[in-house]
Amino acid sequence: MLVIRADLVDAMVAHARADHPDEACGVIAGPEGSDRPERFIAMLNAERSPTFYRFDSGEQLKVWRAMDAADEVPVVIYHSHTATEAYPSRTDISYASEPDAHYVLVSTRDDHEHELRSYRIVDGVVTEEPVKIVEQY
Repeated sequence: MLVIRADLVDAMVAHARADHPDEACGVIAGPEGSDRPERFIAMLNAERSPTFYRFDSGEQLKVWRAMDAADEVPVVIYHSHTATEAYPSRTDISYASEPDAHYVLVSTRDDHEHELRSYRIVDGVVTEEPVKIVEQY
């Protein structure tokens, strides 16, 4: 189960809405071993595409180095789908390389409501998990 603060959910949704019609992407870092998302990091979709996302390799290197230096890990890796449901595509699954991360998808296909779902993706196997949104940990 992903337990996440409401302000972090709001930040992901706001980023997804701001980048629409392109997919938005980013990371929420947390203390190593905690499984607690804490630090929101909006990243650039290097593809600038409504159907595909890819972290900019230079930016990703800097973000991952900063997490390492702070004893953090990518607890949540998120991106948006602009015209489809919040379910990982084949490409999303093939790029999932952090077996301990929660892969969160935000669908912005509806102008008035969003859909947010979380998955574990390990060795190509997708498992949806419940999301519990809390005010604070």
